Amino acid sequence: MRVVVVDDQVRMVELVTGYLAERGIEAIGCFDGESGLATIDTERPDAVVLDLMLPMMSGTGVCKALRAAGNDVPILMLTARGEVSERVAGLEAGADDYLVKPFALDELHARLRAIARRREASDTRLVAGDVVVETDTRRVLVGGVEVAFARREFDLLATLMDPPGRVVSRQRLYDEVWDGEADLRSNALEVYVSRVRSHLKGSADVSITTMRGIGYRLDVRR
Repeated sequence: MRVVVVDDQVRMVELVTGYLAERGIEAIGCFDGESGLATIDTERPDAVVLDLMLPMMSGTGVCKALRAAGNDVPILMLTARGEVSERVAGLEAGADDYLVKPFALDELHARLRAIARRREASDTRLVAGDVVVETDTRRVLVGGVEVAFARREFDLLATLMDPPGRVVSRQRLYDEVWDGEADLRSNALEVYVSRVRSHLKGSADVSITTMRGIGYRLDVRR
């Protein structure tokens, strides 16, 4: 599990990241909203611990920016006060849960695991930059616009996106998209990759790289 911790109190970040590291969780610390947003975007963590009051950009601002970009990473919001209005603002901005300071580190750990489990149980979307694949409805959004994909085109994109950045062999693509029925010597795969690339032209973030003699990799530029 990888977690990004965003809080302007250096000691708080050190305590939380150190505690999580002791439990085998990779934790990355940030100290303002803008650097936190950039780190979440590039690192693609499994969860975020996000303080409400931050310099450069507030925690609610970070939440809204992530959700607007289609990033559904689980977010645990921290607040120094237990006012209902603050909790509501964080939840309405897109946070999954909240924790009032001061808090026990054991409780933070438990809440992180809980929101991560909820995401795993309900997640039917694959996200890479500005491309979103909804596996339950078989819809694809490219730069916020729905694009029609044929069945095998959809299956090819979904396989490359789970997860992005990983080289997928030609054999695996034939096994998963064609159920092993296509001949590896045919150019069917090249034809379908070309079609998917054409569908992704509206994306500012995503491209498909050919790994000669091996397969393909879906890359995210930011």
